Amino acid sequence: MNANIKTVSFLGISTIEIDVQIQMLNGLPAFTIVGLPDKTVAESRERIRACLYSMGIALPSKRITVNLAPADVQKEGSHYDLPIALALLTAMEIIQQEDVTNAVAVGELALNGSLAKVPGVLPAAIWAKSKNKILICPEEQAQEAIWAGENLLLAPSNLLSLVNHFKGDQILPRIVPKNSAHTLKPSNVGCFSDVKGQMTAKRAMEIAAAGNHNVLMLGPPGVGKSLLAAKIPSIMPPITSEEALEVTMIHSLAGLMTDVGLVTERPYRAPHHSASLVALVGGGVNAKPGEISLAHRGVLFLDELPEFSRATLESLRQPLETGNITIARANSHVTYPARIQLIAAMNPCRCGYLGNSEKECNLAPKCGKDYLRKISGPLLDRIDIFIDVPDVKISDFTQPPENIEKSETIRKRVVAAREIQLNRYRECAICTNSEADGHELERYLVEEAKEILYKCIDRAKISARGYYRVVKLARTLADLVQSDVIQKEHITEALSYRRML
Repeated sequence: MNANIKTVSFLGISTIEIDVQIQMLNGLPAFTIVGLPDKTVAESRERIRACLYSMGIALPSKRITVNLAPADVQKEGSHYDLPIALALLTAMEIIQQEDVTNAVAVGELALNGSLAKVPGVLPAAIWAKSKNKILICPEEQAQEAIWAGENLLLAPSNLLSLVNHFKGDQILPRIVPKNSAHTLKPSNVGCFSDVKGQMTAKRAMEIAAAGNHNVLMLGPPGVGKSLLAAKIPSIMPPITSEEALEVTMIHSLAGLMTDVGLVTERPYRAPHHSASLVALVGGGVNAKPGEISLAHRGVLFLDELPEFSRATLESLRQPLETGNITIARANSHVTYPARIQLIAAMNPCRCGYLGNSEKECNLAPKCGKDYLRKISGPLLDRIDIFIDVPDVKISDFTQPPENIEKSETIRKRVVAAREIQLNRYRECAICTNSEADGHELERYLVEEAKEILYKCIDRAKISARGYYRVVKLARTLADLVQSDVIQKEHITEALSYRRML
């Protein structure tokens, strides 16, 4: 008896077709799994044996061989438990083969027969729907899978209830989504009014949020760099249904899903500077997504940027340019989406007080140059906005609260600018100016803006990539004031944020 089971393809991951073959032969009783299984897959036989025993089902006294084909592809994870058990029950004629012929099953079996959650249920559900197949998954992941469609979904709490459903003795309940698309909302992370002073930095954050631009903040300790980064989700537009589905699939593959079912807030990831290369880009035995992909359609905040290892920082170059990250291993190549907004912060030097004669160390200014040299030129070239964050003045603490602009006010301007961009790029399947082709945006430049841009580019020796990033940033500035063309003041302000360290 053969039962076809497939892993799913998701945004560049190769689809692997797995043919689970149950073969029962006369001979010594044995239950073996072949086809490059890892330890977790090999242990499935013990979990399945105990699960069937709890249901009052004894395995036949025959040799049972489960072949996971193709044999040269490494299999890992506990999600093979349920499909192997269903194939075995079919071979034992406890359930009919037509019940599982058009089904995709994922789930881990506990020793008492209950189904436990596994990573990747939402991508599996989307793949199953595209092939018009039924998805069988654990009950606690029903809210995750239902976003692909509720018509072809079975979510039992245990294997016995699934068998009874196939036999007609019990009907599994219909799954109803807890949330709907209109409940999507921005993160509740406080208000920009909590940040004292720093009007220039706030302006830069508004521009960055409006066009999804990358930002590097430079300033001494304690002036509000980390606080500014933490508050930026409060001014970003709500995540759309399509974006929420993309983000949820990544979190599903990483095994970070909750019972809510859909990620309804833009991600905000802030890994420590001691994070390894694999933690940032993804990888490991199961090639799971890293922090870069987990921040897809959201913010990746890197505090103390020069303290990250050089290899870790250089790994950002590809995703910042292409919007995806490729994990290459000996037996597989996996591509995850990574359309992120990079927000980075750093001190001017290791001691943090370069430029302050009362606090700076005796090695100034050499210490500052050495500290900045840790960040490569190609990485800096991919950052759109460089902003100095100075010390906070005492007058900033005494400013009346009503005079400080709230996040909601800023967010309205950001949302209006984003809507202009969505309408502009509707046919290009992109969302923001940072994703746009710089060549296409040049046509919005007026003659005066072109003259200023060409002169500054020639004097500052800005690269071709930097040139187009200035144009994209100027296009965002024009969108914030709802201008159809890029005026000279937009180019001038965009150039002011371009800094060569």
